[in-house]
Amino acid sequence: MSHKFVQVKDVMTTNNYQFADGMMTVAEGIKLAKEHNISALIINKRNEQDEYGLVMLADIAKEVLAKDRSPDRVNLYEIMTKPLVSVLPDMDVRYCARLFERLSIHLAPVIENKNIIGMVDYTNMVFSQVE
Repeated sequence: MSHKFVQVKDVMTTNNYQFADGMMTVAEGIKLAKEHNISALIINKRNEQDEYGLVMLADIAKEVLAKDRSPDRVNLYEIMTKPLVSVLPDMDVRYCARLFERLSIHLAPVIENKNIIGMVDYTNMVFSQVE
């Protein structure tokens, strides 16, 4: 059985996330996500030596709503995942899927030259296997 070689850059999306400041409140983050119809907020670096963070809508549900915290009183930096596991654009999707499985993640930013150029998830990888 031969495998169709597909790179992460061929399946990543560039419209399913927005950049946000970690000092934004969760309420502001929810508004931003709703406005752009997205489920992921990339938290900007504070300086060149810093790393990106990530807040998913699931994080808001688990860390704010389920714990009965006020979205107006919690900042995004308080619930973000940081540092992020990222992948390179030329990685084979098979290895990306293996990495996701090993680390129990389902989404990762694609980074090139220290900048996020897209996001990849299991759906992107699976859909790439059929034409």
